Amino acid sequence: MRELKIGKNDAGQRLDKFLSKAVKGMPVSMMYKSIRTKKIKVNRKRAEQGMVLCEGDTVQLFIREEFFDSPSADDSALSRIEPKLNIVYEDENIMLLNKRPGVLVHEDTAGNENTLIMHVKAYLVQKGEYDPEDEQSFAPSLCNRIDRNTGGIVIAAKNAAALREMNEHIKQGDIGKFYMCAVHGRLEKKSATLKGWLFKDSKTNKVYVTDEKQKGSKEIITAYRVVGEKKDSSLLEVNLVTGRTHQIRAHMSHIGHPLIGDGKYGINRDDRAKGYKYQALYAYRLCFNMKDDSGLLGYLSGKSFSVPKDEIWFVGEFNAKI
Repeated sequence: MRELKIGKNDAGQRLDKFLSKAVKGMPVSMMYKSIRTKKIKVNRKRAEQGMVLCEGDTVQLFIREEFFDSPSADDSALSRIEPKLNIVYEDENIMLLNKRPGVLVHEDTAGNENTLIMHVKAYLVQKGEYDPEDEQSFAPSLCNRIDRNTGGIVIAAKNAAALREMNEHIKQGDIGKFYMCAVHGRLEKKSATLKGWLFKDSKTNKVYVTDEKQKGSKEIITAYRVVGEKKDSSLLEVNLVTGRTHQIRAHMSHIGHPLIGDGKYGINRDDRAKGYKYQALYAYRLCFNMKDDSGLLGYLSGKSFSVPKDEIWFVGEFNAKI
């Protein structure tokens, strides 16, 4: 029998969610069966899979030892990784990180360790703020993702409570997301709010935008203003009102102004020849507009964080007004 004590970073989650992270070697079907047959109890009493755990609770597991796995290979690598992070902001709960184009946020199928989240974990381990051996179900996590070839601000949560609250704020639309992008051509309207419908094709990892609603499509809203121009291209600040996959890239291409350097939604042969290695897109500013500022992260309400424009690799080509 093993007994697990619920700590601060374990509390506030369902029993089944906790077990799926704390006892990774146990098959899901066996986990649910063990809860039903009282081989898994909470505070030595029968438990339900959906019960929410509280700090100080104890979970008793009458299961085979082989299901308790050893520390992962990822954890053993954290002490030898030399963290390389561009930190925009940091406090006891979150970090805002300026991810460079070309950097993976999470491990890919090749098992690449050189990812943003691995550098975050290594940084916190070496700083003494995170010890994998002390945690049963939590690890520092990213709250938002940015494509490998896009740069910009990524939010990392240092504790479980911050992760849950930040994810809820993102879900509720409490965080304004602003991008800089360079597109082909000059736009007739110097500012506009574009609306459309986006359909995702998972087989090709590509999305399609239409003006009319299609079966399986989702509404998208993209607001932009022109902040710089040169002969045959424009620099835009984009407010991502809805946050769909590849929304900015596909929406701008749909109106005839694909992003410079974007081979998926445009033709970038000439752009490559001009030195554009990535699509010219950068998530450069976040604004926290919490409707309720009484939570753990309420102190962020009304604050805005930006990447300096001289750190956005393509902005220097334009006489930008930002």
